[in-house]
Amino acid sequence: MKRLSLSFVFLTLATASAFAQNTDAVANVSAPLAQAPTARWSFGVGAALSDSEYAGEGTRVTPFPLVTYEGERFYWRGIGGGAHLLEQGGWSFDATLSARVDGIDRDDFGMAELARRGIDRARLDDRDNGLDLGLLASWQGGAGKIDLGVKGDATGTSKGFEATVRYGYPLQWGRTAITPNISVSHLSKKLANYYYGTLPDEVARGVVDYRPGGATVARIGVDVVRPFAGRWAFIGSLSYKRLPGKLADSPLLEHDRDGAVSAFAGIARGF
Repeated sequence: MKRLSLSFVFLTLATASAFAQNTDAVANVSAPLAQAPTARWSFGVGAALSDSEYAGEGTRVTPFPLVTYEGERFYWRGIGGGAHLLEQGGWSFDATLSARVDGIDRDDFGMAELARRGIDRARLDDRDNGLDLGLLASWQGGAGKIDLGVKGDATGTSKGFEATVRYGYPLQWGRTAITPNISVSHLSKKLANYYYGTLPDEVARGVVDYRPGGATVARIGVDVVRPFAGRWAFIGSLSYKRLPGKLADSPLLEHDRDGAVSAFAGIARGF
């Protein structure tokens, strides 16, 4: 398998807030890039789809422009990038920077859905996006690829952190690379409380007090990369995440929803 070299990034970090409803699809744009034509710069277009677990938000489809960069030391992939610190014995170690697009505007919640939970939408605050700093260790060999990463909020939004273990095994079908994958992420107490719980100011206004605490989220998915027409490539992904009971029981989420599906598809040309 060739080293991952084609990567996707939004035109600017500022656009990340426009895609908050497509959290998983947007956040995992870089994950499908297991095999792709070597290119320092790439430009293209993509679309993210997410079946939101938040009450009343529904399914969102968001198109966006793509710009990618892959240098010898620095890179930008998806809504994040980083710097290679060390490569040795099949391992690589990177410092990372990535946007967190788990936020949601108060007005994007369904008023009726929240009312059935006894919550007045007007008493809620927005859940803001953030920016994470982290470290990533990766190993790639004949048995597949393992990523071990930890990242923490650098903006004071949630003041929490997330630790993830991800395993993928790439399969080659002609020129198409298909990578089934599985991952487990642990959300710290502060991170889970901010995005899945109710906030102190909201509780002071009469909203129910709900704080799930630290939680672990499992995910399965499949990534697809298909080069075509020389320097062009199609990249897609489909994933499903399973929420533990303490998150699924949040009054901000759809009832009887313990998981969510997300997808991404895009094309780009390398230069």
